[in-house]
Amino acid sequence: MTETVEIEELDRKIIRLLQGEFPLVAEPYKVLAEEIGITEEALLARIETMREEKKIRKMGAVLRHREVGFTSNCLCVWNVPDERVDEVGGRMAEHPRVSHCYDRNRTPDWPYNLYTMIHGYSREECEVIAAELAATAGIEERCMLYTKKEWKKASMRYFME
Repeated sequence: MTETVEIEELDRKIIRLLQGEFPLVAEPYKVLAEEIGITEEALLARIETMREEKKIRKMGAVLRHREVGFTSNCLCVWNVPDERVDEVGGRMAEHPRVSHCYDRNRTPDWPYNLYTMIHGYSREECEVIAAELAATAGIEERCMLYTKKEWKKASMRYFME
């Protein structure tokens, strides 16, 4: 059963801020803090507290990979022995061209349990990266699913009411 966690109004404001455009200035957190009428120190303290309380898990940029030249993207799914998933996933996640690495449940008609998103400048480069990952992890069985069309590229947005 999931536990319901109450989010204070100040924390909601901070979460809204962090979901938006990040100011490209020398002191971005100061600019964000001013938007909601608190100090930079108070903002940073609340962010750290929310991380410790597991109210927020991570902060990061969303890369529009095609705009920076990565024209080939591949979801590479792997059949990894269950007892090696943490080890193999950790190794694959370290590769600089892997943006996502997830452990997923198998199904009777789908044997794959580790998913990596590979970005390259060509299909051939994605194939080379997948071969590198396979060699590094000692895992060969994989299926490469190439992106044909992207309909949405956005992160979840919370407290936007």
